[in-house]
Amino acid sequence: MGDLERLGDAKYVSLTTYRKNGEGVPTALWAVREGDQIFVWTVADSWKVKRLRKNPKVEVAACDMRGNVAGAPVSGTAAILDGAQTERVRRLLRAKYGVVGRLTVLGSRLRRGKDGTVGIAITLTAGYTHG
Repeated sequence: MGDLERLGDAKYVSLTTYRKNGEGVPTALWAVREGDQIFVWTVADSWKVKRLRKNPKVEVAACDMRGNVAGAPVSGTAAILDGAQTERVRRLLRAKYGVVGRLTVLGSRLRRGKDGTVGIAITLTAGYTHG
């Protein structure tokens, strides 16, 4: 199994974004794979989104819900998605995570509204192992 499949199949991934001083900040998130990208979903005004606007470089590793990494990290670049693309990520997450995914996405929409969350597309950089 290649990095793309391993990360896409993981229940959680640790997404590391970088501060201005270069310090990495990891966050455990749900993840789903479609095509050659990994997608995650988060609060639109979170610090990780603010960091990504300044520096799209990331590292991704499989982890547990507490962020304890369970595999080697893989470098990549991240892009913040627009509303239609974010809705696609929500659909993918609902499909992967079943009832819990549907309830979580619904609860988030009720608390934050449709624009309160954003999808992030992660493209692994050259050198990753693919299937």
